[in-house]
Amino acid sequence: MAETKYIFVTGGVASSLGKGIISSSIGKLLQARGFNITIQKFDPYINIDPGTLNPYEHGECYVTDDGQETDLDLGHYERFTGIQTTRNNNVTTGRIYQSVIEKERRGDYLGKTIQVIPHITDEIKRDMLYLGKKNHYDFVITEIGGTVGDIESLPFLEAIRQLKWELGRNAVCVHLTYVPYLSAAGELKTKPTQHSVKELQSLGIQPDILVLRTEHELSAGLRKKVANFCNVSPDAVVQSIDQPTIYEVPLRMQEQELDVTILRKLDMPVGETPGLGPWRNFLDRRHKATKVINIGLVGKYDLQDAYKSILESLSQAGTYNDRKVKCHFINSEHLTAENVADEIKAMDGIVVCPGFGQRGIEGKLIAARYCREHDVPTFGICLGMQMMVIEFGRNVLGFADANSVEMDSKTTHNVIDIMEDQKNITNMGGTMRLGGYECALKEGSRVREIYGKDVIRERHRHRYEFNNDYRAQYEQAGMQCVGTNPDTELVEIVEIPNLRWYIGTQFHPEYSSTVLHPHPLFLDFVKAAIAAHKDNEK
Repeated sequence: MAETKYIFVTGGVASSLGKGIISSSIGKLLQARGFNITIQKFDPYINIDPGTLNPYEHGECYVTDDGQETDLDLGHYERFTGIQTTRNNNVTTGRIYQSVIEKERRGDYLGKTIQVIPHITDEIKRDMLYLGKKNHYDFVITEIGGTVGDIESLPFLEAIRQLKWELGRNAVCVHLTYVPYLSAAGELKTKPTQHSVKELQSLGIQPDILVLRTEHELSAGLRKKVANFCNVSPDAVVQSIDQPTIYEVPLRMQEQELDVTILRKLDMPVGETPGLGPWRNFLDRRHKATKVINIGLVGKYDLQDAYKSILESLSQAGTYNDRKVKCHFINSEHLTAENVADEIKAMDGIVVCPGFGQRGIEGKLIAARYCREHDVPTFGICLGMQMMVIEFGRNVLGFADANSVEMDSKTTHNVIDIMEDQKNITNMGGTMRLGGYECALKEGSRVREIYGKDVIRERHRHRYEFNNDYRAQYEQAGMQCVGTNPDTELVEIVEIPNLRWYIGTQFHPEYSSTVLHPHPLFLDFVKAAIAAHKDNEK
């Protein structure tokens, strides 16, 4: 059996340069050559996982099928490659220290003084190699969060230094930096890249390949200069220029033979260049789609990364419907009965976004009511579905105080409640239903038709559930419970069949939509929005 090869992706100069997109692109290109790959992210913050982080801090929290709350980059890995990541694909400093401290408490270190080197770095190395050893991948791509020079990432870089030495020709380091353009001088500047590489070298790591993020074309001379100053071969300096969409990046990397360079540096046969046919077809349709569909996102986080997977799922669904989806953020904190018509009437469809907590709730309820009464295609996700249920309870069933126990523990109509067996758990995250669960779809329902199957599996991230005590009343009044968990009978999907498209899911379908396999619910929702758009134009 061939040995697993390891690719380490680090970043310098600035954060948010797109290490996740480059890691995903490398994974995609190697996968297209027939290799079995996985991608993992090591995050230097001390939180155990991003589950308790405000989305303003770190963007959305992505959930794997096995129920791990992870970094949003794992969403990119899955969308680009179609692989399924697990709890082992995202490791934080917090998890590393927690593991080492637990071992120390058990006496595993036989009374030794516990230090960053070797104990913390050994733990990091173990985690970096774990997936390769367990699943015998051809390639394990490891992205290190943060920027070289951050104090938090030092143990991770030391672990890479040791591993590069131990693995020899089975490891390469790809370093992503930024080449700024000074408009006053009319010049691109390579000095920050030189400093970043120098910083890496001072830690004992010589990058094998440099990927230069830039907004302007880099000349051959400039790239040669970077190669000279940074001890990197000229063919190993690749530019990553801004693209109209992140899905162009694998093609730009392939044009510059980034995958070929990686294979050569790892002493592997290169073979023929893959055609990436389905990927190119997707991009071709995307470019040709010029008609615009407007989708409103009703939520409380005015930050695109907070709803990253939803935005990407809508965008993919638009492409496969030959439309360009334009998303408009509608701040639910500012929505009132007086301004809701102005905010929503120009939209072809509305997504009532997920979230936690009280802030912005009333605006979501107002939006759900307006959409139900005006037959606007509406997709409620997680908390969004719960808002649809509460709004229906208040305004159709006449339960004036209908609410979720999360928002009002004293409500007499607890249409959304916490399950009995969760009420005594106090640890944040401990009461959550996380990861993939099965859902049985009701014969004759809209969702059964959309999915084309009886039983589906979707990912969850929530604490409160539809209260089955009210199910009969809801169904009698026209809101059908059309998806249920086969083991617990918990309601997973509601829909109002009399409306054009009014569906709420307790799960997060956006987590399982990929470039080559867009999610059926998003595809159908966008199709309904297109039909609504045509009707509105009449």
